[in-house]
Amino acid sequence: MTILQAIVLAVVQGLTEFLPISSTAHLILVPWFFNWQDPGLLYDVALHAGTLLAVLAYFARTWWELLLAVLGRPSTRPEAANSRLLALIVLGTVPGGLAGYFLESYAETVFRSPTIIASALIALGVVMWVADHRPALARNMSELTLSDALTIGLAQAVAIIPGTSRSGITITAALFRNLTRETAARFSFLLATPIIAGATLSEALEVWEVGFPPGLTVRDFVVGVVVSAVVGYAAIAFLLRYLEVRTLKIFVAYRLLLGGIILVVEFLRSSP
Repeated sequence: MTILQAIVLAVVQGLTEFLPISSTAHLILVPWFFNWQDPGLLYDVALHAGTLLAVLAYFARTWWELLLAVLGRPSTRPEAANSRLLALIVLGTVPGGLAGYFLESYAETVFRSPTIIASALIALGVVMWVADHRPALARNMSELTLSDALTIGLAQAVAIIPGTSRSGITITAALFRNLTRETAARFSFLLATPIIAGATLSEALEVWEVGFPPGLTVRDFVVGVVVSAVVGYAAIAFLLRYLEVRTLKIFVAYRLLLGGIILVVEFLRSSP
């Protein structure tokens, strides 16, 4: 892997992990488009570790408050509100965790087809457009319910399919629950944190078992962590501010365009 490839993939991960356009799809598609060699599992660990650092850093105060609630320590927010939010995050995480555990082999093989990725990009793009045009997007974080968390968590489980986008489908589900766009994105990122942490740990344990792969240097690993963390942090900040005043229209258009391009390229490559 060259330093340029390491940086490009890290930037792609940092942006697409949090923007509603699917990080898994882009990390599959970028090497597919440019005929790059798969960087391997260890680099996936670096990229996931970077985006985990990004979301932990951006929501550091929130996670600190939640930790204080668990420990029964006083905090700047009511303990009941912190405990309630933590319970909602735990509930919403369960479906995605189960999907990752039982369907991981499919995600790494069957689901990685460019046609499936393109179809998922387009299909969720259409659903996202419908959700984004709902008139009653007025509920905020304090109004989240158990049914909201379960609905959004079940949607997150579908993100095992590349092209769906974890943030895309959870934000979309939250909009169907009449949450504001900014609240939908904020809860989506909090809900993604345990899943990203679990993916990082699972991949790290697998690397530990099989050993350090050849062809990947410490430099590449450090670049992956640092660049994806910095870009991921910026992507979170951008999207939360963007959705305070704007819609998801630009992301819907991007998904439809990219899905169409993939189908055309796949058709041309498979033609005799």
